[in-house]
Amino acid sequence: MPTSPLPHVHIIVLGGTITMIPTHQSGIVPALSGEDLVGAVPGLAAIARITVETPFLVPGASLSFEQIRDVSELSNQSIARGADGVVIVQGTDTIDETAFLLDLAHTGDAPLVVTGAMRGAQAVGADGPANLFAAITTAASPSARGLGALVVLNDEIHGARFVEKSHKSLPSAFSSPSLTPLGVVAEGEVKMGLHPRRPLLLGPMPKLGRVALIKLCLGDDGEMIEAALERDYDGMVIEAMGAGHVPAATLPALDRAVACMPVILSSRATGGSIFRQTYGFAGAERDLLARGLIPASTLSATKARLLLAFLLGQGRTGVAIAASFQQFQ
Repeated sequence: MPTSPLPHVHIIVLGGTITMIPTHQSGIVPALSGEDLVGAVPGLAAIARITVETPFLVPGASLSFEQIRDVSELSNQSIARGADGVVIVQGTDTIDETAFLLDLAHTGDAPLVVTGAMRGAQAVGADGPANLFAAITTAASPSARGLGALVVLNDEIHGARFVEKSHKSLPSAFSSPSLTPLGVVAEGEVKMGLHPRRPLLLGPMPKLGRVALIKLCLGDDGEMIEAALERDYDGMVIEAMGAGHVPAATLPALDRAVACMPVILSSRATGGSIFRQTYGFAGAERDLLARGLIPASTLSATKARLLLAFLLGQGRTGVAIAASFQQFQ
C-alpha cells in the first residue's frame, strides 16, 4: 500500500541566538547557516521534506521593516511553489513583533511558524534544536492550518497576536498573557487546544508608516509627546497605565497629538483589554476616548505600533483604523 508523501516545510533562517557561537574575541555572534541548523537536529527526515534558505544573518534586535517585508514575500513564494508550511528562524528579541507583522500579511492557510532560541548553539542545554524540531513539526501539521503566524518555543505553540517575551533568559521566556498557548508539541505530535478566529487579514505588506511609541510613567508631564510632534511621524501609540490611564498633566499634549495624527491608547499591563466605560477621572479611559484616542484593545504597545504602521502604509485613516483595532477585542 503506497505511503502518503511527507509534507514540505520550507525554512527561512534570519539569524539570532540559535545561530550564534563564540568568537575568538568575546561573546557569541550569528554564524550558523540554515543547513547547519537543520543538520544538527536528528529525526527531521521522518517529519517533513525540508528546504532551507539563509537570506541574511542578523541579531533579532537589528531586523528592519524592509527585511521582514522581504521575508513575508519569501514565505508567500515558497507556499506558491508547494510548501505546506514555513518556519522562520530568528532572534528572540523581536519574535513577538515580527510574528505579528507577518501574521497581518499572511492570508493563506499554510502554517507560518516563527522560532528561535534563548541559548547559543554551543551553550550547555542549548534549546535551539528542540525548538526547531517543534517548529517544523507544527508547520507540517494539518492541525496548525488556518491559524496564521504561530510562535513555537519550549514545546508551546502561541498565537502571534497573543505572545510576548516575558523573561530575559529562561527557555520558557514566551507566554500569552491575554490567553494561553494555543497548543503544545508532545511526543512528536501537535496537540492544539484552541483555534481562535483570525481577526484581521490585511494582505501584502506595504511600506510601513512611521509611528512613535511613547511610554507614560509616574509624574509624566507630556514633554516626550511634544517632542514627538516636532518629528515627521504619521501616527502615535501611547503606552498608558492600568486599564488605559495617563497623568492628567499629559492631556494638553495628547490633545495636540490627536489633532494632527491617529493616536492609539495601549497599556503597559500586558493582560486584558483597554477599558472603555469604567473610570471617569481626567486622564482615564472614558476621558481619553472622548478626546479621540483609539483603544488598542488587547494588543500590546509594540503590536499596536505595528498594526497602525501597517494600516497607515495602506493609506487607511480615521474610522477605518479604529475599526481595525476593534477587531482585536
